Amino acid sequence: MNPKENSTITVQTLLTLRQEGDALRLITEKLQVKEMGPSDHIRTKHEVKAFVETGDAKAAEALIKQASERTAAHQAITNRVTEQQQHGQRMGG
Repeated sequence: MNPKENSTITVQTLLTLRQEGDALRLITEKLQVKEMGPSDHIRTKHEVKAFVETGDAKAAEALIKQASERTAAHQAITNRVTEQQQHGQRMGG
């Protein structure tokens, strides 16, 4: 995950990307949906699709916030699992 990438996303960026032919793909890449858990990934893609159809600035703002929270939550879970696995290897090894 690249935290700098998420910090450069603005409502204006999303509104601009919305005009592109492959807006769904571009926006989901910017929001780093691949760094989320599977259900959050799908949920975010549906939200992006709705945003692309409506173009609402408030929806863009919510997308940025939710995507950031979902990515951070997934990263925290991944870190916790990794720590537990490492701890288990030290105890068992």
